[in-house]
Amino acid sequence: MASPVGQEEALIELRGVSKSFGALRVLDRIDLRLAAGQTTVIIGESGTGKSVLLKHIVALLKPDAGEVRFHGRRIDNLSERELADIRCRFGFLFQMGALFDSMTVAQNVAFPIIEHGGHLNGRLVEIVAEKLRLVGLDGLQNRTPGQISGGQKKRVALARAIAMGPEVVLYDEPTTGLDPVRSDVINELILKLKREIRVTSVVVTHDMTSAMKVADRIVMLHQGSIIADGPPDFFRTTDDARVRRFVDGQADPTDLEALNISTLTKGNKT
Repeated sequence: MASPVGQEEALIELRGVSKSFGALRVLDRIDLRLAAGQTTVIIGESGTGKSVLLKHIVALLKPDAGEVRFHGRRIDNLSERELADIRCRFGFLFQMGALFDSMTVAQNVAFPIIEHGGHLNGRLVEIVAEKLRLVGLDGLQNRTPGQISGGQKKRVALARAIAMGPEVVLYDEPTTGLDPVRSDVINELILKLKREIRVTSVVVTHDMTSAMKVADRIVMLHQGSIIADGPPDFFRTTDDARVRRFVDGQADPTDLEALNISTLTKGNKT
């Protein structure tokens, strides 16, 4: 399926990207162009390659075939040393936050800056406070991850992801493990960062409420291929059965048959 983003507008581009793990083909000749300043949401069932695609964008994984480009430059064939500067232009929010339990909130947020040669001084303290203010948590600098809630942990992890002023933020299941209210706080933060620091965002999620709220564009993966690509309204109205089942949260009839559950009785009270 052709990407709606023109060649000249592509900030990130995947050209014919394929990836297998053993006999399992996870990505199958993916062509995808992502525009600067937009929020692109990647959806699809578990195991369809969403997180694998995300890791290819920042060259944490290398494709078996195809190319990955950033600002027109091919990056999948670069060495780890050559990738270091490019990765500084990306922020990554990991699925479970991945905070260091032994560090304070401030130390967690400062970690990527120090790792790239920064020093603990007054300016760094100001940067940490600024990033925590953006996520509504300034004042919690001296707490540890064990002293804050699950939603606050996600927000601290997001502050760390933007600590170095990235162009692109990659979100891997940002609302996983959160209740609907805390999930919406994360959604609002994704929108806020787009407005206030103008980042390009790529969000992997199975949360359709979140996808519909934050996305400029939604891309759906199925069995390693892109089967749908468009604005949220397309996904609200499409009659493609595979897309509808995912968006509406309906089980595949073949899965129900394997469980000896009739689609005619599904949902009926016993």
